[in-house]
Amino acid sequence: MGRRITPGYGFLAPLCLLTFGGYFAFAAVQGDGGLFHRIELEAEREGLEENLAALQHRVAAMRDRTRRLSDDYLDLDLLDERARDVLGLARADEIVVE
Repeated sequence: MGRRITPGYGFLAPLCLLTFGGYFAFAAVQGDGGLFHRIELEAEREGLEENLAALQHRVAAMRDRTRRLSDDYLDLDLLDERARDVLGLARADEIVVE
């Protein structure tokens, strides 16, 4: 007697494995924790770090100017500049350019 060939489902297991493998590969590249999302986050982080550095520089400059106008340390040149700017005054021998 010969072997009888019956319709089988031998293709189902490899098809399922291939489908699951394709899904996980897609999720690894495109998903929330995927490669592309990570690259976007890195670029955003670099931009935010540059922004933070610029803001820290501005804060340091403002702290320096504030310290120079404090009672403990008085920078007369800075005080003169601020007074002229606020009051809109100039000396007679100065030329004002606006």
